[in-house]
Amino acid sequence: MTSFTPHFVPPALLKEWLHDGAEIAVFDVREHGQYGEAHLFYGVTLPYSRLELDIVRLAPRRDARIVVYDTDQSVAVLAAQRLDALGYSDVYVLEGGTQAWQAAGFTLFAGVNVPSKTFGELVEMAYHTPRVTARELAAMRERGDNVVILDGRPVNEYLKMTIPSSICCPNGELGYRIRDLVPDTTTPIVVNCAGRTRSIIGAQTLINLGIPNPVMALENGTQGWYLEDLPLEHGSTRRYPDAVSPASVTQMREASGALAERFAVPEVDASTFAQWATDTTRTVFLCDVRTPEEYAAGTLPGAQHTPGGQLIQATDQYVGVRHARVVLFDNDGVRAPIVASWLRQLGHDAYVLRDGLNSGVSLAATTPGVATALPEIDVATLKTALADGSVTVIDVRPSMSFRREHATGAQWAIRPRLPKLPASGNVVLIADERGVAELFVADWRRENAQDTRTFSVLAGGFKAWAAAGLPVEATPDSPPDADCIDYLFFVHDRHDGNKAAARQYLAWETGLLAQLDEHERGAFRIGDAAVAK
Repeated sequence: MTSFTPHFVPPALLKEWLHDGAEIAVFDVREHGQYGEAHLFYGVTLPYSRLELDIVRLAPRRDARIVVYDTDQSVAVLAAQRLDALGYSDVYVLEGGTQAWQAAGFTLFAGVNVPSKTFGELVEMAYHTPRVTARELAAMRERGDNVVILDGRPVNEYLKMTIPSSICCPNGELGYRIRDLVPDTTTPIVVNCAGRTRSIIGAQTLINLGIPNPVMALENGTQGWYLEDLPLEHGSTRRYPDAVSPASVTQMREASGALAERFAVPEVDASTFAQWATDTTRTVFLCDVRTPEEYAAGTLPGAQHTPGGQLIQATDQYVGVRHARVVLFDNDGVRAPIVASWLRQLGHDAYVLRDGLNSGVSLAATTPGVATALPEIDVATLKTALADGSVTVIDVRPSMSFRREHATGAQWAIRPRLPKLPASGNVVLIADERGVAELFVADWRRENAQDTRTFSVLAGGFKAWAAAGLPVEATPDSPPDADCIDYLFFVHDRHDGNKAAARQYLAWETGLLAQLDEHERGAFRIGDAAVAK
């Protein structure tokens, strides 16, 4: 085996790199729960448990400058070694991890999608986005006012809870569909989300487009509604219609074009994009901002699906390299310019692809970072093996999925914390994604080179086991909270009837601005500053 020597970067130098204008990817390789407790402002979550699964999407260029970190650098060194094996050639480990970062006087941030969340607060401050309180909106509804409430979140989030009578229309679809949803230009429109950011961005999107209706953001979203003891609706299926009328498209394409001109959103044509696609010195992301259904029906080769609203709300889930070229497209000429106008204000080098879906451009497919090596075992064979005690079952699904239900007798485990296994006996893994199991076993083999037992993966995963009617159990307290390093209680508890968590979350959102230093704040280009670059 080739020896590996990690390259370290001290905190002060990394801080300089973050603001030198060149491409850089900074990945927090701890699990999601650990990441959400305290991370760098520009730290992108890339859990070690799925490192090779996601790195090729988040950082497709193998010679991009990459920094990985964790709390103390132990897992980051492992991550750097794995990236080196994949052919990434410019990888560094943050020396001393977040502990050293904080000791050097730099701030750590809690939560997720922090740059985007911070951006929402700055947008409200810069544009003075109109807002309505939960009590005010409730009074409007009680009076029977003609108000339309649009929930700017994706359908899966909308289903969990929403304001009664609201209609699901994710933020990336608002400008495209607004005239069909609200044809009367005098009807007040309220945009909400679960908290603050998408309420603000959604409302301001319509205002920036010049919509004549009175438009407001619901202050604090569904959480503000809930904290006022107002009833939420669960399981609602009201959503935007699939078809958009030609007259609406024409009208909103004009508005979107004016918006793009206002914010100096650049276009890129197919020939220039082809040059970018082969440029080995820059990273390019090709982003389809349309709906999941449209993407599934056909997209451009090499494009990733980045629903427009979510690309603004959670940019770091799709774009792992700062200062990369981000090229957006649609099939209507409405949605991509709107999203690009926000991404440029967020500080990204965003472009609209001329002719969109009809441009004919493509990106080379990325090579998967995970080999398929594990044999499969079917449910019947596993049942027999469990009965005779010849097998150990390891469940590598998310910890909360394991708590809810798992095969009786299975134990939970996660890649950065390899478990102790019996001295003998074969092992079967249960996983939602085969790649997670592959990575887990590969690390086990590296740590236990003399272990000759057979590892396999259950075909069909836990769903197949449960569908066969085989024994399952729930363990609400196992694994214990301290071991659930993949789950961020701080974010999720606010949706489970926990008012204290809801208040904490809203306080976190509104408190983000105070934590920024001048470099972090200066990277945003909001309003007039967006065209001053």
